[in-house]
Amino acid sequence: MAIRIERDHALGLDEARNRAEQLAAKLAQKFDVRYRWEGNTLAFKRSGADGKIEVAAHRIAVLLNLGLMLAPLSGTIRGEIEKTLDQWLEE
Repeated sequence: MAIRIERDHALGLDEARNRAEQLAAKLAQKFDVRYRWEGNTLAFKRSGADGKIEVAAHRIAVLLNLGLMLAPLSGTIRGEIEKTLDQWLEE
């Protein structure tokens, strides 16, 4: 099950990368997520899910692949990502 969420932003590339890093650090603590930068893409992985956050100067895209155990929760997970992303971009 794949989830893709995109948002426009006015943060600029450096600030968007900084916020993506902060978000990844929080996820790493809370959900045992491992992450690394590949250019302007932050790739992340944990048991049952993996994905990436593509950061551009005016747009951000979150792509998440859910394993079989998490697939039934895709609607809830999508909603949480959208809520968190919208809050994250407003700060």
